[in-house]
Amino acid sequence: MNSMERADDDQLLDAYSRAVIQAVETVGPAVVNVQRKQGGGSGVIFTPDGLVLTNQHVVEGAARVEVILPEGRSMRADVIGQDKGTDLAVLRVDSGRGTLPWARFGDSRRVRAGQVAIAIGNPFGFQHTVTSGVISALGRSLRSRSGRLIDDVIQTDVALNPGNSGGPLVTTSGDVIGINTAMIQLAQGICFAIGINTARFVASRLIRDGRIRRAYIGLAGQNVDMPRAIARANQLAVSSAVRVSSVEPDSPAARGGLEEGDIIYAFDGTAVTGVDELHRILDEERINIAAEVAIVRRGDRRTVSVVPAESQRD
Repeated sequence: MNSMERADDDQLLDAYSRAVIQAVETVGPAVVNVQRKQGGGSGVIFTPDGLVLTNQHVVEGAARVEVILPEGRSMRADVIGQDKGTDLAVLRVDSGRGTLPWARFGDSRRVRAGQVAIAIGNPFGFQHTVTSGVISALGRSLRSRSGRLIDDVIQTDVALNPGNSGGPLVTTSGDVIGINTAMIQLAQGICFAIGINTARFVASRLIRDGRIRRAYIGLAGQNVDMPRAIARANQLAVSSAVRVSSVEPDSPAARGGLEEGDIIYAFDGTAVTGVDELHRILDEERINIAAEVAIVRRGDRRTVSVVPAESQRD
């Protein structure tokens, strides 16, 4: 390698280092250590009056937690909302007088595979640790502990460890593009962050309601392949659906006439290809709104009307 090539490499390294340093200096002051008796994690302040975004599993079961700023100042924080279905929670720090450092949200739709990404958090209690890597893939789905799928998850090779949960994934320009949430045990360089567009929406609902409102119809189901003979006989262009395993008594499904053994293939005109798709359909907008549910019962196609209620579950 000649001196000119070496100089070019040094300049590239310096540019990368400067970009990472700038991002850390921009976002770092807003990254907090979230502590409770059962363990800890990370979080990021996203408003000057002290709202903090973190993972739900970091604060599960707690009404108040301790938040430690990078400077070492410790404050109490109230858990104002949490959602197990997306593993997100919002805290409010009592900042007293003055404002707190806060981070700027980016747009996770503009993220590209191969883009440099930086994580700031508190792995294993080592406060304010910085790791960097690249965006490995976009549009992943990750199953939360509630059983629901979290969509539009960012996969990254940025090193994450226990304690990074709830901390921000950041671009070199200092925009938060994700909330770090999970790693695959024993895997090398496979970690996940909830896209900030999802987190922004969830946070707004948690601030408003303290939880995410979802529709509920009251049945247990399983994914099934639609039998070809039944599909042909009923002129259905579907290959998979949901078979009703059981119906809760006095539930919207029961009142609408759904029965064990029914095969649901559409809900209010939207194809139901599996249980996860049915979960996606049953959002806040469906509460108390009658919907036509298309089913196959004992080989014949029919529809029933169901009015989803508001779920009181996670």
